[in-house]
Amino acid sequence: VQIELNELRRLIHTVAPEVEETMTYGMPTFVLGKNFVHFAAYKHHIGFYPSPRPIIAFKKKLAKYTTSKGAIQFSINEPLPFDLIKEILIWRKQDMAK
Repeated sequence: VQIELNELRRLIHTVAPEVEETMTYGMPTFVLGKNFVHFAAYKHHIGFYPSPRPIIAFKKKLAKYTTSKGAIQFSINEPLPFDLIKEILIWRKQDMAK
């Protein structure tokens, strides 16, 4: 899991190299003026928190994952869907710039 979390961190920096890192709610948090994304590892999943708007925008692509208002759960028993996460990150960054 740690390897995937490190890859996720690198992906976030690739999509948004200007992000600042901090800790919020006990989770790694990436800030672009305001919260960009958070993530955290749990016993059975990796929580990815891009805010509610991307979850609505990617509803069809996220159908196989557990989601809530601002969270996506990726099972630790499957590889992270980095292509999908990258799409979400790009969308989130563009949405924040509006």
